[in-house]
Amino acid sequence: MYEFKLPDLGEGIHEGEILKWHAAPGSAVQEDDPLVDVETDKAALTIPSPKSGTIVSLGGAVGDTVRTGEVIVVIDDGSAAAAAAAPAPAAAEPAAAGGDGARQHAPPQGAVIAAHATRGRARELGIDIRLVPPSGPGGRVTTEDVERFARGEAAAEAVPAAPHRTAPAAAAAAASSHGIPFLDIEPLPDFSAWGKVEKVPLRSLRRKVARRLTTSMILVPHVAHIDEADVTRLEEIRLRERARRAGQPGEHLTLLPFVIKAATAALKEAPAFNASLDPFAEEIIYKRYYNVGVAADTERGLLVPVIRDTDKKSVMAIAAELEQIAQKARANEITVEELRGGTFTITNVGAIGGIAAIPTINYPEAAILGMGRLCEKPLVVDGAIVIRKVLPICLSFDHRIADGMAAARFVTSIIRRLSDPDLLLVEA
Repeated sequence: MYEFKLPDLGEGIHEGEILKWHAAPGSAVQEDDPLVDVETDKAALTIPSPKSGTIVSLGGAVGDTVRTGEVIVVIDDGSAAAAAAAPAPAAAEPAAAGGDGARQHAPPQGAVIAAHATRGRARELGIDIRLVPPSGPGGRVTTEDVERFARGEAAAEAVPAAPHRTAPAAAAAAASSHGIPFLDIEPLPDFSAWGKVEKVPLRSLRRKVARRLTTSMILVPHVAHIDEADVTRLEEIRLRERARRAGQPGEHLTLLPFVIKAATAALKEAPAFNASLDPFAEEIIYKRYYNVGVAADTERGLLVPVIRDTDKKSVMAIAAELEQIAQKARANEITVEELRGGTFTITNVGAIGGIAAIPTINYPEAAILGMGRLCEKPLVVDGAIVIRKVLPICLSFDHRIADGMAAARFVTSIIRRLSDPDLLLVEA
């Protein structure tokens, strides 16, 4: 019998919630078949079977939380029968160290840690994923590892765990203070005293979102700058291109890819909004790359998949990538790798409704841009009142890194490009 334990999933992940079993007791599985879907506080992962055999028992039901190192499934891989049938070695002839006897009793290798999409890419390329050297956190094989292996290139250096750096003064302060002055969280009252209630555990992704947003709101001094962009000309271009590209990638062209390009260009002019502040080292980290996260509302909660190198991609390329993200979000196939490495976030609540919203910064980033609902309203243009299409936008930013005047210039830079699409064309 083989007891399969929940492997180390990396990135400080110590537990996961069982979402779905792909096998049941008594069913046969092949090595590398999908075994169980587990949701961590990062994303949902499909864990494959490490062995071929018959499922004997499952270590939890859907909805249960399992921790790293706990047995999640027992598989009858035939090893017990083989051991019983094998003749016992003579006492006078012990197996030599490192010989066949030692290999027979060596523990089996653990399962390869890789996302479902990465495994699919390996199958497309005809590669045994077990042979691919991992470079991701926790020994995870990434899609880049698979493609690098297919090209015959050297393996990338594995990503080490990030060290926790503390400045001496900051470390002393952290050690001497275990709370926030005047913050007194009292227990909730018994709401059932007034009527029927339902209690649902805060788990996995929703719990991670709660922790991240609490950290952001308590640690970061938020300031918001709100303005409007006249996107009348841009809307004409968008609708014309949308009709022209029917049936092609990017056919569902929205305003979002234009906003991403405008924001990326503005970030180059205002690097403070593409930065992070390290409170322990007391330094600002300016990122010289541009990876824009897009807040996505999914059945599992809020996810922020990242579009990388937005400064190097066209509006239509970004639009096509956004469509892929939407499809993967609906199918619950967004991987951990696709949620990492963002430098700036955009959230679009206008698609649902609402004039504007003040979003919470996606910590540890320095700023987030919120898009409101596109609407028609009267504006004064060249001394005349005309009806224009207006997009409300709101920038929430970290006041430790940037000041109000810098935020006003940054937002104005975005508006200038959205109001004059020729600037986006020239810069592209």
